[in-house]
Amino acid sequence: MDGVLITVADVEAAAASLTGHVVRTPTLPSPGLTALLGADVTVKLELLQRTGSFKARGAVAKLLSLDEAERAAGVVAVSGGNHGIGLAVMAGALGVRATVVMPRSAPARAVDTAKAAGAEVRLADTMPGAFALMEELRAGGLTAVHPFDDPLVVAAQGTVGLELAEDAGELTDVLVSIGGGGLIAGVATALRARRPGVRIWGVETEGAHAMTAALAAGGPVPVELSSVVSTLSAPTVSALTHAHVAALVEDVLTVTDAEAVQGTLDLAEHAKVWAEPAAGCLLPAACRVLDRVGPDARLGLVVCGGNATVADVTAWAARFGLRP
Repeated sequence: MDGVLITVADVEAAAASLTGHVVRTPTLPSPGLTALLGADVTVKLELLQRTGSFKARGAVAKLLSLDEAERAAGVVAVSGGNHGIGLAVMAGALGVRATVVMPRSAPARAVDTAKAAGAEVRLADTMPGAFALMEELRAGGLTAVHPFDDPLVVAAQGTVGLELAEDAGELTDVLVSIGGGGLIAGVATALRARRPGVRIWGVETEGAHAMTAALAAGGPVPVELSSVVSTLSAPTVSALTHAHVAALVEDVLTVTDAEAVQGTLDLAEHAKVWAEPAAGCLLPAACRVLDRVGPDARLGLVVCGGNATVADVTAWAARFGLRP
């Protein structure tokens, strides 16, 4: 399946399978962000999803696809936080044994939440090391639930875009955060099918720029990770997600960690939502999109997750000299 694009039919099939397992999250106009940015803004509040992020969608879709032997053997996932939480909680709900591998840089809340859901959590020193440990456990018999290199997972994440297309008013530009690219690949598939004229923009942080590097190189390449935004910190994208972004996405913008954290503070103050920097990065990127397309744009922001603690955000704000 590497490099082969999924279709909107795949996303629609995933949506049918998810019925009763995930929440159809609100899609709402944001007067506060409209005033802040000077352009019409609609938000897709995926931070209100089960487990606090869109990752529950892909996790449960994959779990529901397992046969009896695979369910009995158990599953394993690697995660910077949200995918691990999503898999742990959804596996616990479905009675499937889960192992989650995280780097030591993962948020403590993510580790604790995954453990509380009944998953075994294994820690690796680095994110590449976490991916290597996942492969070792997969070779030992566990079924890997990859965070983004799986067409079924990508299709399930694309249900976010399907809902946005159905629930939002008229949009010209939609911004989506990128870690490994599973969310934007699925969302772009759904939106380009349902609303062909909409431009889709990806957003990364400078220290977690795997998709930007892949687009420059013509394919996935490893990157050195330095961002505080662990939930976007994939060491590389996949051929699958790169192919979708190259074909369907207008451009990928990069912002600094400080801008992403400021975006989190701005979302709290102006949109009245508590998001993580993986979503906060959308606001500085939105300013750049408006500079390119003009103030008459009608923006859609996929607010992808809210699993950051007050202590985390306060510490990052202090580190970057920002006002909480």
